[in-house]
Amino acid sequence: MIEQVRVAVATYPYPNAYRAWPGPNSNTFLAHVARQVPGLAIHLPSNAVGKDFLPGAGVFAAAPSGSGFQVSFYGLAGILVAVNEGFEMNLLGLSLGVDPVRPALKLPAIGRLGFGRG
Repeated sequence: MIEQVRVAVATYPYPNAYRAWPGPNSNTFLAHVARQVPGLAIHLPSNAVGKDFLPGAGVFAAAPSGSGFQVSFYGLAGILVAVNEGFEMNLLGLSLGVDPVRPALKLPAIGRLGFGRG
Protein backbone atom coordinates (compact mmCIF):
# COMPACT_ATOMS: atom_id res chain seq x y z
CA MET A 1 0.00 0.00 0.00
CA ILE A 2 2.97 2.33 0.45
CA GLU A 3 3.35 2.67 -3.31
CA GLN A 4 -0.38 3.33 -3.69
CA VAL A 5 -0.14 6.10 -1.09
CA ARG A 6 2.80 7.63 -2.94
CA VAL A 7 0.83 7.63 -6.19
CA ALA A 8 -2.21 9.14 -4.43
CA VAL A 9 -0.07 11.93 -2.97
CA ALA A 10 1.50 12.60 -6.37
CA THR A 11 -1.91 12.79 -8.07
CA TYR A 12 -3.49 15.18 -5.56
CA PRO A 13 -4.95 17.89 -7.82
CA TYR A 14 -4.30 20.83 -5.45
CA PRO A 15 -0.65 20.55 -4.33
CA ASN A 16 -0.20 24.32 -3.98
CA ALA A 17 -3.70 25.38 -2.97
CA TYR A 18 -5.13 25.77 0.49
CA ARG A 19 -8.43 27.30 1.46
CA ALA A 20 -9.71 26.69 4.99
CA TRP A 21 -13.31 26.42 3.85
CA PRO A 22 -14.87 24.75 1.94
CA GLY A 23 -11.60 23.39 0.60
CA PRO A 24 -9.23 22.28 -0.70
CA ASN A 25 -7.44 21.90 2.61
CA SER A 26 -5.67 19.24 4.65
CA ASN A 27 -8.88 17.24 5.12
CA THR A 28 -9.51 17.37 1.37
CA PHE A 29 -6.02 15.90 0.93
CA LEU A 30 -6.67 13.07 3.39
CA ALA A 31 -10.02 12.29 1.75
CA HIS A 32 -8.29 12.16 -1.66
CA VAL A 33 -5.66 9.71 -0.41
CA ALA A 34 -8.35 7.58 1.28
CA ARG A 35 -10.38 7.40 -1.95
CA GLN A 36 -7.31 6.39 -3.96
CA VAL A 37 -6.22 3.74 -1.44
CA PRO A 38 -9.43 2.21 0.00
CA GLY A 39 -7.38 -0.42 1.85
CA LEU A 40 -6.35 2.27 4.32
CA ALA A 41 -9.96 2.35 5.59
CA ILE A 42 -9.58 5.93 6.81
CA HIS A 43 -12.51 7.27 8.82
CA LEU A 44 -12.54 11.07 8.68
CA PRO A 45 -14.55 12.54 11.54
CA SER A 46 -17.79 14.31 10.69
CA ASN A 47 -16.35 17.59 11.99
CA ALA A 48 -13.36 17.49 9.59
CA VAL A 49 -14.15 20.62 7.56
CA GLY A 50 -13.11 20.20 3.92
CA LYS A 51 -13.48 16.42 3.77
CA ASP A 52 -16.54 16.83 1.52
CA PHE A 53 -14.81 19.05 -1.06
CA LEU A 54 -14.42 16.84 -4.14
CA PRO A 55 -11.48 17.51 -6.46
CA GLY A 56 -12.11 18.88 -9.93
CA ALA A 57 -15.52 20.31 -9.01
CA GLY A 58 -16.77 16.72 -8.91
CA VAL A 59 -20.27 15.96 -7.72
CA PHE A 60 -20.14 12.17 -7.22
CA ALA A 61 -17.40 10.14 -5.56
CA ALA A 62 -16.75 7.09 -3.47
CA ALA A 63 -16.88 7.70 0.26
CA PRO A 64 -13.39 8.19 1.73
CA SER A 65 -13.57 4.70 3.28
CA GLY A 66 -14.55 3.18 -0.07
CA SER A 67 -17.61 1.56 1.55
CA GLY A 68 -20.27 3.77 -0.03
CA PHE A 69 -20.78 6.94 -2.04
CA GLN A 70 -20.94 10.69 -1.69
CA VAL A 71 -22.69 13.52 -3.50
CA SER A 72 -21.26 16.97 -2.88
CA PHE A 73 -21.67 20.40 -4.43
CA TYR A 74 -18.30 22.13 -3.94
CA GLY A 75 -18.19 20.96 -0.32
CA LEU A 76 -21.06 23.31 0.50
CA ALA A 77 -23.90 20.79 0.51
CA GLY A 78 -24.05 17.06 0.13
CA ILE A 79 -24.91 13.59 1.35
CA LEU A 80 -22.68 10.66 2.23
CA VAL A 81 -23.98 7.10 2.63
CA ALA A 82 -21.50 4.36 3.48
CA VAL A 83 -21.16 1.27 5.63
CA ASN A 84 -18.14 2.63 7.52
CA GLU A 85 -19.26 6.25 7.84
CA GLY A 86 -23.02 5.77 8.16
CA PHE A 87 -25.27 8.54 6.86
CA GLU A 88 -24.20 12.19 6.82
CA MET A 89 -25.77 15.36 5.47
CA ASN A 90 -23.43 18.28 4.90
CA LEU A 91 -24.52 21.89 4.71
CA LEU A 92 -22.00 24.74 4.60
CA GLY A 93 -19.27 22.52 6.05
CA LEU A 94 -21.39 21.29 8.97
CA SER A 95 -22.21 17.59 9.07
CA LEU A 96 -25.15 15.93 10.75
CA GLY A 97 -25.64 12.21 10.64
CA VAL A 98 -26.03 8.80 12.21
CA ASP A 99 -23.92 5.68 12.34
CA PRO A 100 -26.30 2.72 12.66
CA VAL A 101 -23.55 0.07 12.70
CA ARG A 102 -21.69 1.55 15.69
CA PRO A 103 -24.59 3.53 17.19
CA ALA A 104 -23.77 7.22 17.30
CA LEU A 105 -24.98 10.64 16.31
CA LYS A 106 -22.70 12.86 14.27
CA LEU A 107 -23.17 16.47 15.27
CA PRO A 108 -21.88 19.73 13.79
CA ALA A 109 -18.70 20.99 15.48
CA ILE A 110 -18.86 18.20 18.09
CA GLY A 111 -18.31 15.17 15.91
CA ARG A 112 -19.24 11.65 16.88
CA LEU A 113 -21.34 11.16 20.01
CA GLY A 114 -22.02 7.51 20.87
CA PHE A 115 -20.33 4.18 21.18
CA GLY A 116 -16.69 3.67 20.18
CA ARG A 117 -15.51 2.70 16.72
CA GLY A 118 -14.42 -0.71 18.17
